[in-house]
Amino acid sequence: MVTNELTTSRTTPLQAARARGRVRGRLILLGPAFVAAVAYVDPGNFATNSAAGARYGYLLVWVVVVANLMAMLVQTLTAKLGLATGRSLPELCRERLPRPVNRMMWVQAELVAMATDLAEVIGGAVALYLLFGIPLLPGGLIIGTAAFAVLALRSRGYRAFEVAIAVLLGVIVLAFAANLLASGSDPGSAMAGLVPRLQGTDSVLLAAGILGATVMPHVIYVHSALTRDRIPAADDAERRILFRGQRADVLLALSAAGAVNLAMLLIAAASFRGGGPGGADSLEGVHAGLGQTIGTAAAFGFAVALLVSGLASTSVGTYAGEVIMQGFLRRRIPLLLRRLVTLLPALGVLAIGLDPTRALVLSQVILSFGIPFALIPVVAFTRRRDLMGNLVNHPLTTAAASLVAVLVVALNAFLLWQVVTG
Repeated sequence: MVTNELTTSRTTPLQAARARGRVRGRLILLGPAFVAAVAYVDPGNFATNSAAGARYGYLLVWVVVVANLMAMLVQTLTAKLGLATGRSLPELCRERLPRPVNRMMWVQAELVAMATDLAEVIGGAVALYLLFGIPLLPGGLIIGTAAFAVLALRSRGYRAFEVAIAVLLGVIVLAFAANLLASGSDPGSAMAGLVPRLQGTDSVLLAAGILGATVMPHVIYVHSALTRDRIPAADDAERRILFRGQRADVLLALSAAGAVNLAMLLIAAASFRGGGPGGADSLEGVHAGLGQTIGTAAAFGFAVALLVSGLASTSVGTYAGEVIMQGFLRRRIPLLLRRLVTLLPALGVLAIGLDPTRALVLSQVILSFGIPFALIPVVAFTRRRDLMGNLVNHPLTTAAASLVAVLVVALNAFLLWQVVTG
């Protein structure tokens, strides 16, 4: 009897999870990357990928694929950081960096969170207008309020929140899968688009936009916090098992997000290339064009996917704000107050009547400022054995991640320069 009690008392959380059965034991390891993946199919991606397909057909298929591979590497390192250290990226920055630097990083991270909410609330508001004719300002209020319902699931544990976001991501995948099948996209041309090539200065700029938007700063903060909070590892062996689960999580979730981004481009290439009806210079134009070329059902599916994307991504963005403040400052504020603060810029933009697509572009410019502050510390921390233990980066991993960091930062600097110089 004593032996049994001792054995039970020594059962680790991972062992308890795996005792649920082979399938359930593996499924319990999945989830954080699906939350992160929502950032890669937010309303900003809808506009960028649709524009790429409409203007250049299948030419930039390879850019979407490369961008997704880069995202997989970055999110794998981010997941590993939280798992190995038991702390989120903002917490590590607070512990390891001088106080003035930490405060500066907190300020820029908060601005990033607001810019993120700006794009997502506007995208959701546009979707409500397309579906139900609701004006943009009331639509923004509805999206901001509805996000509370998703965030409230966190009070029931991390699993409920992760499953809800994964379900919303699944709706987006299904909507674009149906539209892709109906679009009559050319598989041969799509395969030819895997060959790296460009066509003029404008295609270079658009390719830079797709690659530069690969890394979303707020989702790096969130992903590191989600892996930190899940299943504690008892030893190095369990930590490696958990990391294998996180790698599978990233592969599955980012593959789904990459498929959606690719579908966006392929649908636009089939529907708008060659001067088709509608246009891809705005979300409303894409919606109208799909209705004329594919049918009402396709336009409806696009609007539903846009609505779900705005709702899911703004929920994740609000959670990111909480992670940022708790990590950098070790402080918390009521969720309602935080939601109001991050929602105000988006509502202000909608109230003054600024073009929604233009506002999306401006939000991406602000996000570009935050990328170095999130990406560079991840690469620097994950190469340190004193922090990472047996999960420290292999030198080749660090080299690849450093190359990605340099490329993404350079591309965003280039895009910022292009915007400033007109």
